[in-house]
Amino acid sequence: MPTINAVMIIQLCVLVAAFSAQYLLSQWYRADSSQSLQVIERNWYNEDEEYIHAYFAEPTRIRSPRPESVQFKVGMVIMHKQLGYSGVIIGWDVEARAPEEWLKQRYPPEKQYLRKSPHYRILVNISNRIGISTVYIPEENLKVITGYEVIHPDLKVYFSKYDGAKYIMQPWLKQIYPHD
Repeated sequence: MPTINAVMIIQLCVLVAAFSAQYLLSQWYRADSSQSLQVIERNWYNEDEEYIHAYFAEPTRIRSPRPESVQFKVGMVIMHKQLGYSGVIIGWDVEARAPEEWLKQRYPPEKQYLRKSPHYRILVNISNRIGISTVYIPEENLKVITGYEVIHPDLKVYFSKYDGAKYIMQPWLKQIYPHD
């Protein structure tokens, strides 16, 4: 059995103090979901409520009312029609919102019509083993599946549970997508 010396005691004390300090700081600076939403609104809007840097269906503004053209909802489990991977929708845009360079690379002249279609941000199921965490894809490439749970390390950030058909949004996300 190893002997306990002064250096080990000092290391243990520093470790306990650091843990305590981290806990206190996390409690002091914690923001609830409504405060987080206010920060999002304050950082991403100008006075005309036009968002400045909102690319790839980032949840940066309240999406209400929900346009009829957006077929799928946040929390739905989907499968990519051509590539076969599954995931869960965490956001949508009425049409593609991405840097122009990305759009030009993704949509050649014969696919330009896709830029005007709804696009969805997807948490990709890690059990698919495709090596991608999130994707941003047009509606025409998706189909809804039910009874299938997604495995992803960030799932709890966006959703509280799975009800067998869709994922239930966390309160902060439900404030952004109130009609989904």
